[in-house]
Amino acid sequence: MFAEPTIQKESISGSILRVWMGNIMGYEIGGYALIDLITSFAIILLALIFRNVIAKAVFKKLHALIQRNKSGLSEIMLQALEKPASIFILVLGIYLGILALPLDARVELLVTKFYRGASMVIIFWALMRLSDIFTIAIARVIAHGNESVLKGFTPLIKKTIQILFFVVGALMVVDNLGYQISGILATLGIGGAAIAFASKDTVANFFGSLCIVLDRPFKVGDWIQIGDKVDGDVESIGIRSTRIRTWPKTLVSVPNSVMANEFINNWSRMPKRRVKQVVGISYDTQPDVVDLIVEDIRTILKEDTGVDQTYYLVNFTDFGESSLNILVYYFTATIVWKEYMDIRQRVNVKIMKTIQSRGSSIAFPSRSIYFQGDLAQKAFGAMGGNNADKLPGDFGPDMPG
Repeated sequence: MFAEPTIQKESISGSILRVWMGNIMGYEIGGYALIDLITSFAIILLALIFRNVIAKAVFKKLHALIQRNKSGLSEIMLQALEKPASIFILVLGIYLGILALPLDARVELLVTKFYRGASMVIIFWALMRLSDIFTIAIARVIAHGNESVLKGFTPLIKKTIQILFFVVGALMVVDNLGYQISGILATLGIGGAAIAFASKDTVANFFGSLCIVLDRPFKVGDWIQIGDKVDGDVESIGIRSTRIRTWPKTLVSVPNSVMANEFINNWSRMPKRRVKQVVGISYDTQPDVVDLIVEDIRTILKEDTGVDQTYYLVNFTDFGESSLNILVYYFTATIVWKEYMDIRQRVNVKIMKTIQSRGSSIAFPSRSIYFQGDLAQKAFGAMGGNNADKLPGDFGPDMPG
């Protein structure tokens, strides 16, 4: 008997609640129903909260799939794409959230264009982050598996790829915004020709950089000499110029067009360093002693661990103006400058000691003058007859000039 009024009351309360909720959800703010605004906000909020979760979950699966790839490029690629993918999920959520609203057809078209443009920007950003991978891949292809050959040129290759991606990405963004790029390309063609003519030196430097990449005469860190003007270590290789740190620690920028047409001496490519010197001993050294000194120097070179044993020469070669000249020719096993100088010093000291031990000495520039016959008599007569203890030029104030 008493159950019916309760059910009736609950039915009336439910109806009132539904009407009240319907009135609230139908309430308009800025011309949009509250239910539509809540739906749009919920979609955007979910995209904002779960974008990192979704991206990490997807890329975690991808990481697990490529663990067998030992090249390392796939891992780098995923790391480069994870951040753009997260941003793309957010942009997609915002786009869907806006489409949840009852929009005018023109506004919806405009939103779609901006979404496409934003998507192209994200794709372009991802390609820029992938430039390192393209650089490594291209370097490996050119070097035929020897990555170290182009190690110094990777910054130049990376810059070139980034510029290419920037131009292509900008055109894709403009195209997805609904603009015709054919006119832009035509304008760029005419403008590019004018710019190329006005900046022919820049174009020449760019092609010079390509020649450097293809020929690989040096890399970053090499010690090079350009003609007889620049000598130092390569610090960077750019699209326009190459920077060289000289020995006085100044920084010289050499245009790549000059580098491509100049003689380049790469000292760092030496497998060993050469030593070529002449040791002069005094003329009073006996012939047998000269032979002994030559053999001693050969033994010194043979027993020194810093001397390359592939090839060396020690020979008595010339009668110099003030010395008997012995040619000492050998190579050091190292190309490091300090170690090279230490080896030369050690060998030179040993040569000095062996010459002294043989009773000879290192010669120094000198000249002997000999007087014979009438010439000697005239010279001493000019000094005052019997003043044999005086030398030419020892004229006093009371002597005839």
